[in-house]
Amino acid sequence: MNEIIALLQRKNLVWHAKGEKPINDVTPSGYTAFDDKLQGGLPNIGVVEVRTPIGIGELRLLLPNIMRQAQDRLTVFIQPPGFINAEHMQNQGFNLNNILIVFPNSVKEALWAAEQCLKSGACSAVLFWCQSLEVHQVRRFQVAAEAGNCVHFLLKDEKANALSLPVPLTIQLSPHSCGIEVSIPKRRGGYPLPEFTVDMSFQWPALTLAPSSNNILSFPAAKAV
Repeated sequence: MNEIIALLQRKNLVWHAKGEKPINDVTPSGYTAFDDKLQGGLPNIGVVEVRTPIGIGELRLLLPNIMRQAQDRLTVFIQPPGFINAEHMQNQGFNLNNILIVFPNSVKEALWAAEQCLKSGACSAVLFWCQSLEVHQVRRFQVAAEAGNCVHFLLKDEKANALSLPVPLTIQLSPHSCGIEVSIPKRRGGYPLPEFTVDMSFQWPALTLAPSSNNILSFPAAKAV
């Protein structure tokens, strides 16, 4: 058993919760509860795995952080599941001239485009929607992101792939009436975090549910005579 564990460690396939330094180079996400759990915000460099159903507000969670990091560099969306709304991006403060949307013709082209964007140095953030990735592909992304001083968000369905990927941070999302339910299954330099709620009702009142009114009076139960 010890030999198997040693082999996995040599291949960097064993995760040590406290085995590495925590992520210190971060930018606030724009959501206090999220930043408190992440000790300041999302990473500025490297790969972040985001496991999420499509269309629950995952971009609402990420875009304020991406906007803060953008400066004059590109923000790239690779094979998004829908169209990116230009008016919404402009209202968020993005320069539309610095938005690049790529719809590759194949998985091979998508992987190539992501790696080239990451290591180019021209991009601050690359968002890549994918269903499954191999360990060696994610390692290439991590090296490319570090070379290009870029953050890489891998957005994938939470049921698409059960394989634990060698990334500094994994975020799992699910819908919530007030915004998004978040858990952190994996983070460098720390233990996993249980579910917590990121309340979006103030920023996005039309996209959240108002709390139900508590005006129901309970009557005492009838006593047997």
